[in-house]
Amino acid sequence: MRLLKNRLVPLAVVTAGVLATGCSDVNNTIDRAQACLEAPKIMTELVADIANLTNDPQAMDKAIDDAAAKLNDVADTASNTTLKEASDNLATTLTGITVQDANDAVDAVQKVGTEATAYAQQVAQACGGGG
Repeated sequence: MRLLKNRLVPLAVVTAGVLATGCSDVNNTIDRAQACLEAPKIMTELVADIANLTNDPQAMDKAIDDAAAKLNDVADTASNTTLKEASDNLATTLTGITVQDANDAVDAVQKVGTEATAYAQQVAQACGGGG
């Protein structure tokens, strides 16, 4: 009976280790899935918002800054390196856009549109390409 008990202890330790590793993998998968859902949503909302804010430069500037902050949050939680870097880079780019007047607003719409397209491609690669 003692022999059986001695064999069960190492088995229990190994099982616990496997389960702990499995939980970590599940958490990484959830983080990645959440980031993969959230990242494109942020940009889709931003593109829609700024299209309606061309006559309100201050509101457009705030919408861009808010999107940059949300992207920073995604980058902080993303377990995928490619997605994290893409989100960080886009957040930095968006933070650098300043909208003070109508001309800036037009430029911002074009810049955000271009950046959103490039970011969507990076997200698709990171989220669908196993990166």
